[in-house]
Amino acid sequence: MKLEAYNRFCGALPATSHVVQWGGAHVWKVGGKVFAIGGWNGGPAEETAELFVTFKVSDLAYDILKEQPGCRPAPYLASRGMKWIQRTTAESLDDAALEDYLRESHRIVASGLSKKRRAELGL
Repeated sequence: MKLEAYNRFCGALPATSHVVQWGGAHVWKVGGKVFAIGGWNGGPAEETAELFVTFKVSDLAYDILKEQPGCRPAPYLASRGMKWIQRTTAESLDDAALEDYLRESHRIVASGLSKKRRAELGL
């Protein structure tokens, strides 16, 4: 997935906001909470480069995806016990499947917001 497609997809999800932080990563949030991080692994942040995309997953999805080629436990986040996966290549998780996981990450993070905050966001 390229940067433009990633940003377009995440921006189309309800009540999202976008910020570039942490050394040029494109971070997407719902209700102020991160649900997706797109960036490059120390390489040039070129619009034509393939993104590394990091997203929150369920316990079961984490156990499955961490073993798949092109996916790994997300650096920093998974080492702190959080269930986040980083897709580094489309080898076993194509863009359509990635979009499904990004949608689910958005849902998981949004469900962790207070009932009042979800209502304010129309979720």
